[in-house]
Amino acid sequence: MISGAELVVKALVKEKVEVCFAYPGGQAIDLFDALYQKEGFRIVLPRHEQGLIHAADGYARSTGKVGVCLVTSGPGATNLITGIATAGYDSSPLVCITGQVSTHLIGKDAFQEVDMVGISRSIAKYAVTVKKREELGTIMKKAFMIAQTGKPGVVVVDIPKNIQQELGSDNYPETVSIRGGEKRQVPPIKKINETAKALNNAEKPILLIGGGVHRGNAHKELLDFVEKTNIPVVSTIMGKGALPSNHRNYIGNVGIHGSYAANQTLINSDVIFAIGTRLNDRVTGNATAFCPLAKLIHLDIDPAIINKNIDTYLGLIGEVKEILPKVTSLVSPKLQCERLQAIKKMDTAFPIHMTEVGLTPEAIIKKINKHFTNAIVVTDVGQNQLWTTQFLEVTKERQLLTSGGLGTMGFGFPASIGAKLGNPDKDVLTITGDGGFQMNLQELATVMLEKIPIIICIFNNGCLGNVRQWQEMFYEERYSHTILKEKNTPYIPDFLALARSYGIDGMRITTEEEIDEAFKHVRQLPNETFVLEFILEAEQKVMPIVAPGQSLKEMIVYE
Repeated sequence: MISGAELVVKALVKEKVEVCFAYPGGQAIDLFDALYQKEGFRIVLPRHEQGLIHAADGYARSTGKVGVCLVTSGPGATNLITGIATAGYDSSPLVCITGQVSTHLIGKDAFQEVDMVGISRSIAKYAVTVKKREELGTIMKKAFMIAQTGKPGVVVVDIPKNIQQELGSDNYPETVSIRGGEKRQVPPIKKINETAKALNNAEKPILLIGGGVHRGNAHKELLDFVEKTNIPVVSTIMGKGALPSNHRNYIGNVGIHGSYAANQTLINSDVIFAIGTRLNDRVTGNATAFCPLAKLIHLDIDPAIINKNIDTYLGLIGEVKEILPKVTSLVSPKLQCERLQAIKKMDTAFPIHMTEVGLTPEAIIKKINKHFTNAIVVTDVGQNQLWTTQFLEVTKERQLLTSGGLGTMGFGFPASIGAKLGNPDKDVLTITGDGGFQMNLQELATVMLEKIPIIICIFNNGCLGNVRQWQEMFYEERYSHTILKEKNTPYIPDFLALARSYGIDGMRITTEEEIDEAFKHVRQLPNETFVLEFILEAEQKVMPIVAPGQSLKEMIVYE
């Protein structure tokens, strides 16, 4: 006989959890007591629950394993909500264990009681409160299975205090049955044949790849398809790197900040084969005007995505890793040499580059490409994210993690903690803005005390740059509450002084000539966290851009 809390710990061991991100509290104290001096996996104590869940998310995204976090009830649990939505949007597998008041107090407005299942139901893949001790083992097993099965997602397991304390069986099931879990979606062979026929008959086909290729670990299958067909490839931000960005067929990102060549090639295609993407507004621009002359073939594991945003010619529901090879076996190589040459000329004529001289995000990121080949680059959200997705070369060795669907400021730095713990042999860099970094900078204590070396690159332009850019371009320069530093005034806080208060060294870079030396310096400190603050001009913009409500063909290439 063991307590419910001890059974939870046994579940973590059985599921081969390597690291658990956890923050204690009254309704989780029994869980933490069961974890006391427990060997076999690492417990990391971040400084805020939002930082904690983003760290678990970064671990999951970078490894493909389930990220695990543990918090108490009430505010501890509600502090996870942004992270649950962030991970859920981007199909990141997490198991979030939350403490809860005892079952006899549920519904009585007890201290730190919240309906965590009700709150998270719309953003989690599955959420459940354990009502009986004998169900605990089965629920924990289901949680890990649901998080990983099919389209990955977030599972919330809410465990009342008396369930944690109650003694019961130590049995943890090896397998459980999930309703619908064993049913793999496989499109009929007729649809696969029709897909191949449409691609074979197309004159200007294009492949549009999304984050589902990463989530489905279908990189080899994608490469095989492209190598056989020679079809041009564009990607969403989340899909970048699924095909190495230096591949001859890769054109670039599409969407409201995509490259001119990528968007134009997409617009002028006659068949679009979209794989693992929601085709949301950041990709399509004005959906009613999205590629009206093209036949859209859409492959995704989630049936709810098909026809949700864009009407399809053919919808294929299933796992990319399983379905794409079947299509590859039926398609014929295409002579796309002249078309690819024309696309490259278009890219040369209208490249993505910054018109400013001196210290620019383009110059910084290109130096990252030079100095960090075996690395994970984790962005925050805003201009820093968009510049990174434009200029970072993503390959098998250089991975990109970013918050796509929810666009969560404050994600980057804590997510890099999880990425480093999951990939200790890789360099991990955070690219963040001065606004986003301040949302979870308390995790400087975590990296210092836990000895987790991260290279933190702060793009400091003294403003909330993405919103400011929109205000300048579309709101007649009415900079309402986006300026974080007025001209000729010191920036608050002093990021380097703040870092030093945590025992972390740093460097401020103000010219392009200093970039190389800065990165050479941090390369000599592989076991230390280091802050690089890059002082940028507020006027620097992410270009090209599609104005709100406009179609991709109406993009603004240069100012």
